[in-house]
Amino acid sequence: MELRVFDDPAGAAEAAAHSMARRIRAAVVRRGNATVAVSGGSTPALMFAALAVLPLPWASLRVFQVDERVAPDGDPARNVALLGVLPLSPRQLVMMPVTARDLAAAARRYSAKLPDRFDVVHLGLGDDGHTASWPPGDPVIDSTRPVDLSGEYRGHVRMTLTPAVVNAARSRLVLATGAAKSPVLHGWLQGDTALPVQRVRRTGTVVILDRVASPT
Repeated sequence: MELRVFDDPAGAAEAAAHSMARRIRAAVVRRGNATVAVSGGSTPALMFAALAVLPLPWASLRVFQVDERVAPDGDPARNVALLGVLPLSPRQLVMMPVTARDLAAAARRYSAKLPDRFDVVHLGLGDDGHTASWPPGDPVIDSTRPVDLSGEYRGHVRMTLTPAVVNAARSRLVLATGAAKSPVLHGWLQGDTALPVQRVRRTGTVVILDRVASPT
């Protein structure tokens, strides 16, 4: 695991955008295309805005979701709204089908669309140690399916990639800012198995923080 600390959320977001951009460019050079999976939440909007203005081979990129809240299209709770800043065509953005009537079947359909291996998976970090949509104590973290559903968590059932898919990626990028993340990061580094983020593979993972989030 590589830990990188910046002065403020804007600096961390800019660094995360450049880190992701490097991996996208490298994937396109090596394989002709790139696939990434991105998370939602309150932290990554600055990163997406910074990424959107970078010179990238956008036409060779496909973007998937790490997780999404089960909510109607247009609902402000939906993570996908954050991705509107990226210069992607509709076919390049593969949204989780969380408005389907049969969510289990929809999760299976989304699984079938996944690449064999993502080039980079972006993750956030909650102040309770969750990442993706793996709430503490939820059995979804042990699911053998590539995509599955969590129980209701903070008002929403969620669709999420599971640890096997996240950990199979060529690289992982965790972006975390804010003082509430510091004790969680400390617990992660110390091996606290109660934290869902502990299931993220450390090899090939870059963690980008602002200064107040740095573990103490």
